[in-house]
Amino acid sequence: MRCSYQLPLVGILLFLLIPSQLCKICEVSKEDLHLNLLLNTMINSKYTSETQPANVLLSLRLIGIHDQTQTQRLVQRVKNNVERKDSNLSSGQLAVIILALGACHSPDEIFTYDKHLLSHLENKFQGELENMKAHDGNPLTNFYQLGLDVLALCLFNGSYSATEVAEFFNHYKKNYYFGGQFSVDTGAMAVLALTCVNRSLTNEQIKADKNLKKIDELISFLVEKIMSEKKENGLIGNTFSTGVAMQALFVSSNYYNESEWDCQQTLDTILQEISQGVFNNPTAAAQILPPLMGRTYLDVEDCPYVSGLDTFNISNHVPESERSNSSSLIMVYYSVVINETYSINVTVPNGSVFLDVMKAAQKKNETTFGFTMEQSSWGPYITSVQGLYANNNKRTYWELLSDGKALSQGVGSYVVHEEENLEIRWSTY
Repeated sequence: MRCSYQLPLVGILLFLLIPSQLCKICEVSKEDLHLNLLLNTMINSKYTSETQPANVLLSLRLIGIHDQTQTQRLVQRVKNNVERKDSNLSSGQLAVIILALGACHSPDEIFTYDKHLLSHLENKFQGELENMKAHDGNPLTNFYQLGLDVLALCLFNGSYSATEVAEFFNHYKKNYYFGGQFSVDTGAMAVLALTCVNRSLTNEQIKADKNLKKIDELISFLVEKIMSEKKENGLIGNTFSTGVAMQALFVSSNYYNESEWDCQQTLDTILQEISQGVFNNPTAAAQILPPLMGRTYLDVEDCPYVSGLDTFNISNHVPESERSNSSSLIMVYYSVVINETYSINVTVPNGSVFLDVMKAAQKKNETTFGFTMEQSSWGPYITSVQGLYANNNKRTYWELLSDGKALSQGVGSYVVHEEENLEIRWSTY
């Protein structure tokens, strides 16, 4: 978080007499070894969804890494995915791709922006709004993706209605909650998007003032909610929502007092989590990397040029959490909860993830424990169990729990433990 000051001459003179800065820079240096762990995950992982390469490309460009070979490989992969899956991409997936392809080019790079992608996103965004009108405020996807939509349209001069953004993002505040709990990453993405819209409106005519006021009030509300989710160790929401929350707080510092957020504590806790191998998903690694270096998604047109990847030590480092003996077996308890509870004990190799447990249970009894899943940029997610499918319009989903507590990691990331009580529950949000 870089500090900027706009002070009159007298203020500048007084400021120079203050022994310490009023605002501390909260970022790591490019020499920090934790960055190597994140970059290793981002570069060497096997991508399992169409948008993982886009997330990695966006992150590398935002922090100023312009490795020609790696960048060209990622750009080509992203473009191939668009050509293959264009009509099947969700609005948020398309928005991430646009952000990645349009962001932060090196001085010698010539970029021809594909306008049809932006037009396609405009249509998908309108489809989200139409679905909200028809289904009690429920979008086709979710509000996190709508935030990405608005952010991409705003940054690359796409067509959208600021009045509609102000109205829909204000009126349907239920979409900022998930299972009765405020969703930090959803709120934070909205702050980034609304901040972009807010900045663009300041140069327009007075008729936009009503929208400015609505958006300003909503940013204030969301920042307050984000702040209320700070944990004692500095995380905001959970480990994986903290990155986008940091970005939101970086761009909204005039909505809270500096004393309300110890950014350095948050940074230290995230670095500790990185050392423990928590960010072993390329999307998770790509999302946390920019804020660690003081960057946000709003910086797509103002990117530094740091170096190529050869500056960093990209290796096959294995985090401590992954060094356990995977040849031994562990027993876990697994339950499916709908209107009643269906339970089973399964044995899986040490180091297995939640998904491995579900597969083991399914092999024993496909009728009771059968499930379907799809791939996302964060890894696989469960779409149905016992033939019962999650539904956005009905706000239903399959919730993962351990010992009765909701998990912040996905079904393909959460590593299970001996005699753990795992549960997948039919839930509403």
